[in-house]
Amino acid sequence: MKNVKLGYFLKHALFAFITVVITVHAFVFFSLYVVNGLDVAAINAQGGVMSFGAFLPVWGIILIEFAFAYTLEMCLGSPLSVRLAARVFERGKTHPVLYECAIICATVAIMCPSMSFIAACIYYPYQFAEFNFLTLLANWLKLVCFNFPFALLSQLFFIQPLVRQIFKWLFPAKKRVSAEKSESPNEDFRD
Repeated sequence: MKNVKLGYFLKHALFAFITVVITVHAFVFFSLYVVNGLDVAAINAQGGVMSFGAFLPVWGIILIEFAFAYTLEMCLGSPLSVRLAARVFERGKTHPVLYECAIICATVAIMCPSMSFIAACIYYPYQFAEFNFLTLLANWLKLVCFNFPFALLSQLFFIQPLVRQIFKWLFPAKKRVSAEKSESPNEDFRD
């Protein structure tokens, strides 16, 4: 029983790791290039990305955001999103695609505001003014408004299908023996 729980946890941790690696790169690109209008030349000319009142290289931003995103995903995002989806849909009685979409939507609803708040703290314009809670709040709401549509659409249509395909390659489903089906024809074999 412990091996089953450990195996499930390790698969879950790997799934979250792959998801966060793809997502963080997508959001750093989106935030820097689309929302802020910066290009590679501008970032290099200013010496990196302004964060915590100093310039950090883009890879530093990616590592910082990855650490926060992975921790939040493992501790808050995944457990709460499954519970939220289970409140609306019953696993096994709901179509698997609809159930997975509910989990993805719940994850975005949890992770987007959380990571947007962390990004608002990281990118707060410390060099221009003293800390002001209202400025932080405004930056956070701005980031949520920009990030939420991108997060929802990218997770539903690109990132999660890609991660699920990678998982199918890494862990191919075992073929069920036809004798099992003949013994219990009424049993549902959905994964």
